[in-house]
Amino acid sequence: MIILGIDPGIAIMGYGIISYIGNRFEVISYGAITTDSKTPTPERLKKIYRELNELIEKYKPEAIAVEELFFNTNAKTALLVGHARGVAVLAAANNEKEIFEYTPLQVKQGVVGYGRAEKHQVQQMIKTILNLDKIPKPDDVADALAVAVCHAHSGNFKDLFRLK
Repeated sequence: MIILGIDPGIAIMGYGIISYIGNRFEVISYGAITTDSKTPTPERLKKIYRELNELIEKYKPEAIAVEELFFNTNAKTALLVGHARGVAVLAAANNEKEIFEYTPLQVKQGVVGYGRAEKHQVQQMIKTILNLDKIPKPDDVADALAVAVCHAHSGNFKDLFRLK
């Protein structure tokens, strides 16, 4: 199964694409979609949408896992990230892909086994689980890979095969 994990953001949207077969992971691709804060918001969202579509068309993931937003004290930032997250959901829906959503606590639980794990613990586990030479940067990319691994460990993917 190919899983696209997404860590939503307006300035940096991390993505990680992995293959999960049996209990084995293979990293296919990872990176970040970035936008300039000086660019008008609609143009930033269009860029995110366009690049996510390209990733979906190129890698054809069977599932798309997106991290849910946590409450942010800066309402403007939270709204912008929410817009970017909405664009990710729309890109998945327009490509007939099922979306799976995970809270930060669920991602930590799915990767480290402990929902209150520190960020560096999650990053180190991603490096280890995916057999990477180094922790992916920026943090958003490691977070996106963590979302994909969380989905693989969740067992939700089994439902996909029953629906086909």
